[in-house]
Amino acid sequence: MSFEKHFLENSIGVFNNYRALAEKSFAQLSDEKEYHYTPDVESNSIAIIMKHMAGNMISRWTDFLTTDGEKPNRNRDGEFIEGKESKEELINCWNKGWEVFMNTLTSLKEEDLMKTITIRGEAMTSAQALNRQTAHYSYHVGQIVFLAKHIKNADWNSLSIPKNKSAEHLKGSYLDNIK
Repeated sequence: MSFEKHFLENSIGVFNNYRALAEKSFAQLSDEKEYHYTPDVESNSIAIIMKHMAGNMISRWTDFLTTDGEKPNRNRDGEFIEGKESKEELINCWNKGWEVFMNTLTSLKEEDLMKTITIRGEAMTSAQALNRQTAHYSYHVGQIVFLAKHIKNADWNSLSIPKNKSAEHLKGSYLDNIK
């Protein structure tokens, strides 16, 4: 397998993992109020982050190889205005962004990785754009997980190894064979 093919397949897996983390967080939220919660006036709610990520995905990944990633019809500032969207509306928005993104990502060919694209007039290769989006989306998914965990507090179901459970998690693993 070529490096380029491996890179594309790995990228798809990485983005699917980030999406799953966010959606496992959404599944623990019980109502719209939790989606729209902000810990302070300078923070974004989960709803705002969802709208921003979807807006970014639609803008960046529509006609990815042929037009600038910042589309003129995108209202980025509007993505950061707290609304009263229902959970269903937010999930639909989120899914639309991911659909555009993943359709484009899965359609890319190995030879597309070194093609030059632009985002806000800045030239970069498609591979560089993928790395940029990995950092951007993981940053926001981390915010979503953090906020959901904060909201649910003691009712939070860990998405990884819970606090003080590392030894229990490793029991029966390769570490038990090292003595």
